[in-house]
Amino acid sequence: MASEAQAEGTGLVFHPMDQFIVKPLFGEGPVHWYTPTNVTLWMFLAIVAITLLLVVGPRGRAVVPSRSQSVAELAYGFVYRMVEDVAGKDGLKFFPYIMTLFMFIVCSNFLGLLPMSFTTTSHIAVTGIMAAAVFLGVTVLGFVLHGFSFLKLFWISAAPLPLRPILAVIEIISYFVRPVSHSIRLAGNMMAGHAVIKVFAAFAAIAVISPLSILAITAIYALETLVSFIQAYVFAILTCVYLKDALHPHH
Repeated sequence: MASEAQAEGTGLVFHPMDQFIVKPLFGEGPVHWYTPTNVTLWMFLAIVAITLLLVVGPRGRAVVPSRSQSVAELAYGFVYRMVEDVAGKDGLKFFPYIMTLFMFIVCSNFLGLLPMSFTTTSHIAVTGIMAAAVFLGVTVLGFVLHGFSFLKLFWISAAPLPLRPILAVIEIISYFVRPVSHSIRLAGNMMAGHAVIKVFAAFAAIAVISPLSILAITAIYALETLVSFIQAYVFAILTCVYLKDALHPHH
């Protein structure tokens, strides 16, 4: 206890994972499924940001676009080309869903970079629901479109016959691991980056290493800004890849 008190006196006690604690917005106490929390608040703010960017900003549809309209058009064209290139023209009917996923993730990631904010995509409960929805959606779609022929996705007909059963087992395992890797990749990257920033921020209070700490925070913050976009892109493009498997399981 004495060492802890000593550490607190020097300002070296910090808890970088405290920023990910889910807390009720009103009062204190246990968090239930219906309790408004900081997660609820920042998810709502992400929805507001998407609405402002994609609905309110370009509502005039000017020939010479405003800044907000330009950003909205760039985002729309970027995701549209991604869906068309990866999933094919048949996948464009699912473009609204993928666009919604991408915009929600990228807005949540960028909002999480604001001081005193909460990064909702750092929680596996959030990313897991999105990944599970993608997994169940493409699986159901595959069986609806192709019936039991969808199972040919796991049968590598190009491989030698003795290897096909082994490859089929590997393909089945990798298929069911998809939602796990899909969700953990996003949550893990967002949590790790924010935790590192918090660690360097704690050292900024020490005069001797404060300049180095500030430089490190600046560099990591810039990297985390890039990662915020890349992770949204990776989540969306993997969704397109899984969608392509459901639409064209024989390819």
